[in-house]
Amino acid sequence: MPISVLLVDDEPLVRAGLRAILEAQPDIEVAGEAADGASVVPMVRQLRPDVIAMDVRMPLLDGIEATRAVLRSVAEPPRILVVTTFEDDDYVYEALRAGADGFLLKRARPAEIVHAVRLVAEGGSLLLPATLRTMAAGRSNARARADFERAALTERERQVLRLMSRGLSNAEIAGELVLGAETIKTHVSAVLGKLGARDRTQAVIAAYESGFVAPG
Repeated sequence: MPISVLLVDDEPLVRAGLRAILEAQPDIEVAGEAADGASVVPMVRQLRPDVIAMDVRMPLLDGIEATRAVLRSVAEPPRILVVTTFEDDDYVYEALRAGADGFLLKRARPAEIVHAVRLVAEGGSLLLPATLRTMAAGRSNARARADFERAALTERERQVLRLMSRGLSNAEIAGELVLGAETIKTHVSAVLGKLGARDRTQAVIAAYESGFVAPG
C-alpha cells in the first residue's frame, strides 16, 4: 500500500508543489488537502492518512493546535511532519513539543521531502540536531528537571538518550556503544516509556528542557 499523505497549508502554491513532488513517487499518494488547521481532524477521520504534512503558521488554527487536536482526539493518529519556512521558529519548537514527529523546510529539495515523508511514515523522527539545540537554548526549567529525575533512567538509558540527542539512529547508537541493534531498540523503548514521550523527538526535547543535555 502506498504512503497516504494529507497536505495542510494555507498557500495553494505550496500544496501544489508538494503534491507534484510526492505524487511523482510510486509509493506515495496525496489523500487530500486542507487550507487550515481547523479542517484537519475531520479530514483525518475521513481519509485516514499515514502522514500529515502540516504548515505551522495558518490563519484560523495553527499547526501547533492542529497537532494537539489530532493527537488528542484521533485514535491511532497519523504521523505529523511540520513544514516551515524558518527552521529556528518558536512555532516549530512548540509543534515538536506538542507531538509532531519532525520538521521540514519549505525550501528543501524534492528528494529531501520524499525522504522525510518515508522516514516518518516508517516510524522515524526527523530531527536536525544542530537546529534543535538552537531552539532548545534557554528552555531548561525546574518542572522538566523534576519530571526527568522521576523517570529514573538507568545509566545505560542515559547514554542512549545522549546519543539520541545527537541525532544518531539505533544502528549508529549500537555501533557507538558496541551493543546489538535489538538491545538498543529495547533501551530506546524504555527511555520513551519512562519519559512518557510519544517518540524520539519528544524524548530529546525532554533531555534539553531538563538540562540533562546542554544545548551547547
